[in-house]
Amino acid sequence: MSSAADASTEHTVVEFPRPVPPAPDMRITTLGPARIDSPMAGLLDARRTSEHYVDEDDRVLLDDTLAGITARGVPRDQLPAMEPCGPRRKIFFDPAKTRAAIVTCGGLCPGLNDVIAGLVRTLTYHYRVRRVVGIRNGYQGFIPRYGHDVVELTPEAVRDIATDGGTVLGTSRGPQDPDEIVDCLERLNINILFVIGGDGTMRGAMRIVETIAERGLYIAVVGVPKTIDNDIPYIDQSFGFQTAFSHASDAIRAARVEATATANGIGLVKLMGRHSGFIACYAALARSGADVVLIPEVPFALDGDNGLLAHLRRLVSDRGHAVVVVAEGAGQDLLGNSGEARDASGNARLGDIGLYLRRRIADHFADAGIETSIRYIDPSYAIRSVPANPYDSVYCVRLSQAAVHAAMSGRTGMVVGRYRRRFVHVPMAAAVSKRNTVDPHGDLWMAVLESTGQPVRFG
Repeated sequence: MSSAADASTEHTVVEFPRPVPPAPDMRITTLGPARIDSPMAGLLDARRTSEHYVDEDDRVLLDDTLAGITARGVPRDQLPAMEPCGPRRKIFFDPAKTRAAIVTCGGLCPGLNDVIAGLVRTLTYHYRVRRVVGIRNGYQGFIPRYGHDVVELTPEAVRDIATDGGTVLGTSRGPQDPDEIVDCLERLNINILFVIGGDGTMRGAMRIVETIAERGLYIAVVGVPKTIDNDIPYIDQSFGFQTAFSHASDAIRAARVEATATANGIGLVKLMGRHSGFIACYAALARSGADVVLIPEVPFALDGDNGLLAHLRRLVSDRGHAVVVVAEGAGQDLLGNSGEARDASGNARLGDIGLYLRRRIADHFADAGIETSIRYIDPSYAIRSVPANPYDSVYCVRLSQAAVHAAMSGRTGMVVGRYRRRFVHVPMAAAVSKRNTVDPHGDLWMAVLESTGQPVRFG
């Protein structure tokens, strides 16, 4: 017979501590002591008690829960944390002698022109920097053999550029020789370089920083990270992402309208997302028109009773239509993609999962003797080229302001972003150390499953 103590023991839940991820190095490199009074000092004194004031010793904690902080097991001053963004009272560069350059690299993304305009206005209006130039066509613009000129950037020149998509400076993919890039910076007497681009661009910027340091030069390199896929670590959301999933949701609406207008209709939408399915997830939640969402983080099978194709056939049989949303990086294993082929940016060349699914779905329904009509939509380039929506425009301006404040204070080898709703400095090494991905066991994917009604797994 069990005693009361034994009975109590039977119902005890033993909890094993969740492993604590190692803390990244969030220290920011500076070119030297900041000894020059900032032109913004008067504004800061007037707002000393406001959020605009930045305490140099303050930090934004990496962990945002008591459990996470406790699990670190270190004193408060050793908790992993990031520098807050914002203007400092003392700066490193003398504005009257400072020249800045801006370059955009990689693929297009909503908000690029907003960032360029924000950088120019903050440099000119608040710091009174006398010359800002734009480098044409990405890192190629630094290399003499390409023959690209530079463009003078003034508040008047950038006043209306945010109304257009793309980048007024042009862009390119692929690495260039960092020595040639630094040679060009020296010829132009550039003190600050602002780099707008993705992880490949930031890796190139890190090599530029190393070359600058080897030569003993005082040139700051500050990045505004860009990725339409929203996969940058230690940043809540990348600029342009909200615009992207908003337009992507319109494609889902169109696919559903087309699918319901024909007998046994199927709408198939392929969206951006090489390694991360954030756009597919958010777009599907925004429009609630998708019956199936496929992302790179969750493998799926096509065949068998529990496969995707059988699920679609049941949906069409029950309701007369179905809508599938697939991220471009999903299902690459089904295409036999080894990932060995690379593009100019060093990214694995993806097989076209959209066209593959369209063919397999058509074949499956034909074999089952069911006549169907498949409407395939790939809005990727249309989405990349649109102007930022108002939310992203504001976000871009604030990121650009934060980048200028950091650069003028002498910080280098870092990017700006927003983490836990606070604007922070992130070392470039940390920003490219991994990718944000959709957690298959997290609340975002659970929300998608609840919205679509699809199985947890296909296959």
